[in-house]
Amino acid sequence: MTTNSTSTCDVLVVGAGPAGIAAAITLHRAGRSVVVIDKARFPRDKCCGDGLTTLALRELEALGLVPDDVDDWHDVDAAVLRSPSGREITVPLPDRGRYAAIAPRISLDHALVELARRIGVDVRDGHGFSALDAADADHVDVDVDGYGTVRCRYVVAADGMWSAVRKAVGAGIDGYRGEWHAFRQYARNVTGRASDSLIVWFERDLLPGYAWSFPLPGNRVNVGFGVLREDDRRVSDMAALWRDLLTRPHVVEALGPDAEFEGRHTAWPIPARVDDVTLTSGRTLFVGDAAAATDVMTGEGIGQALLTGRLAAEAVVAGGALAPEATASHYERAVAAELFADHRMSKRLGAVLKHPVGARGAIRVVGASGDWGRRNFARWMFEDEPRAIATSPRRWHRDMLARAGAYADG
Repeated sequence: MTTNSTSTCDVLVVGAGPAGIAAAITLHRAGRSVVVIDKARFPRDKCCGDGLTTLALRELEALGLVPDDVDDWHDVDAAVLRSPSGREITVPLPDRGRYAAIAPRISLDHALVELARRIGVDVRDGHGFSALDAADADHVDVDVDGYGTVRCRYVVAADGMWSAVRKAVGAGIDGYRGEWHAFRQYARNVTGRASDSLIVWFERDLLPGYAWSFPLPGNRVNVGFGVLREDDRRVSDMAALWRDLLTRPHVVEALGPDAEFEGRHTAWPIPARVDDVTLTSGRTLFVGDAAAATDVMTGEGIGQALLTGRLAAEAVVAGGALAPEATASHYERAVAAELFADHRMSKRLGAVLKHPVGARGAIRVVGASGDWGRRNFARWMFEDEPRAIATSPRRWHRDMLARAGAYADG
């Protein structure tokens, strides 16, 4: 570790994905000097389902991102659900604003980086984290590949599930492989209903996981599946399952006879144990996948990444430059308040959906619930607030079900 810093800032953000950029923009607006580093150069792809829930959309709107700035953005107004028995229902979303959308990560992440740069955030892509020295009580020195040493008051670690920063501070999780594993591939020339419909298939051999087809402009889709990573599932088995899934008649029919898959499929692990990991270490705060903040029931993580990034930034602002204990406590309390109850409820719901009878029963009940029930079930799928009724009554409010979606004025 070098002793003479080449630069200084209030906060160094490691990772320029949604979590890191949310933290950086929030800090910049609060008047803090911030530098963002990432070993990749943008635009870069990220293996993901590309789905944006209402939580993600609200956070993106608050950051100032405009959907028109994201190439291949596609708004969603309904979801088609297929139970293990083959029963299908369509659940519509309200029309006051956006409650769900699809945005390829190569486009979304690049748009967020460009937004940060436009407002004055110093984003250094192509420069990765190398080492960290937190021996001094009032600052942290971070060696950055190809850039030098950055001396900062805080580090926000947004560098993914296998966070190098987490390992550097001695908070690594040995042998951790994530709670979920997912496969994804893009397809073009989609002429079936998947070309303009968001479809979720609850396949018997995937439960409590599911397969999906998410529409994109130009008759393209993101198609994939996610499963719990249990001890008896091997990645090689999942690859065979992926090939089999693509031959199932209802999937083939949805994609259409002319669908062509682009390139090869990609796979990635998904961390979902935010209530059981270290969220802070001294002057370092972990966000996004580095905080294992993915929804344990759905595998969705973009909204949680944006949220934890913002919460970390707000904690730094509230705690002050020389109060790491206060900052850490503020952040841990905020994450617990926003995510822990939903996380634990999702675990319980996942246990129900693990069995075919549970998945069939849930879809049967929704199908018989009428227009109001279907519409609000769709909100429950894509929005966090309606879920709060069961386990987070403090988040319930009178106008919860009447609240408009994101970008309601645009």
